[in-house]
Amino acid sequence: MLLYAAMPERYTIGRPWLFPVLEGALVVGLNLTAPRRHSEEATILRIATFSLTGLVTATNFFALTLLINQLLHGAKTEGSQLIFAAIQMWLTNVIVFALWYWELDRGGPGQRIVSGDQPDFLFPQMTTTGVAPPGWMPSFVDYLYVSFTNAMAFSPTDTLPLTQWAKLLMLAESIASLLTVAFVAARAVNILS
Repeated sequence: MLLYAAMPERYTIGRPWLFPVLEGALVVGLNLTAPRRHSEEATILRIATFSLTGLVTATNFFALTLLINQLLHGAKTEGSQLIFAAIQMWLTNVIVFALWYWELDRGGPGQRIVSGDQPDFLFPQMTTTGVAPPGWMPSFVDYLYVSFTNAMAFSPTDTLPLTQWAKLLMLAESIASLLTVAFVAARAVNILS
């Protein structure tokens, strides 16, 4: 929310504070309604969580689309403003995909506690004995790491996607990351030339 609020207005939908305020209201509502995740979460809470994550994803993709459109059509953009906006979009991309991975893997954090379902991601701790305590479960930091390394390498590193939705999400994240880096790098080279 803070990354989007600090984004230059030319890359936002409406005022830069509009969507962060809406997202903040959803976060407060979710935290008041369900401060802890559990296996019997109400469907409405899952829908609200997906809506919030979807809203952040959509606004970030819209900002990326605006950035690419302006770069393709030769809009005058200061180099520092361009780099700053690209870093914000890239970081938001990493965070939002970490949230998607965390929310969807094996039915979400509440279900992972009680479920023995097939995992959507194969972490090294799940296959190598002695590197993690028995019954190890991934935390948000593990999904953040997966998201960050996927965005940096444009591919999975040590954690493999096992299901189609996990592969498609990683594909979408890699494309967004590649577009952000490629277009901004191309523009930076053009500015420096």
